[in-house]
Amino acid sequence: MFGVYSGQQGPPKTLAEMTQEEQAEEGAKRMVAFMQSCPGKTAMAGVSGFFLGGFFGLFMASMAYDVPVGTEAVKHISDLPFKQQMKLQFTDMGRRAYSSARNFGYIGMVFSGVECSIESLRAKHDIYNGVSAGCITGAGLSIKAGPQAALIGCAGFAAFSTAIDLYMNSEAAAPPKNDYDE
Repeated sequence: MFGVYSGQQGPPKTLAEMTQEEQAEEGAKRMVAFMQSCPGKTAMAGVSGFFLGGFFGLFMASMAYDVPVGTEAVKHISDLPFKQQMKLQFTDMGRRAYSSARNFGYIGMVFSGVECSIESLRAKHDIYNGVSAGCITGAGLSIKAGPQAALIGCAGFAAFSTAIDLYMNSEAAAPPKNDYDE
């Protein structure tokens, strides 16, 4: 499947026949090929979304003012001993961080997988792939709430995807002309 040609005619070398440098180069080629494939892009989006969501959830949980106390015997967290307060707070922060990480990872995986599939089917790389993927992802995530929610999810996620794509692609434009270069 993969192999390095050493300038000679014949079959490609196996990994056992390669030098360390050739093995490293072959490994890098395989890694790049995986990362450029749809499963690779989907996995990377899921993992990076999971970590970003975990960080975001942890930050938001640390800023929350609601108190995670569920019994009637304790009306407010300040009525508990300090050790118990810390245990409740850290448990709540962990639960929120994991929930947010799971959601971000799932959305990242779905969006990336759909976008890569659309791009592969169309054989083009343009803004319409992201818009279409945003619409499909938004509709798919909100379909359980009914057709109206799916339509709103489609429109909202497509608009957000369009805005992000336009922003990201604006950096690729040629720099403006400098007034001092005459």
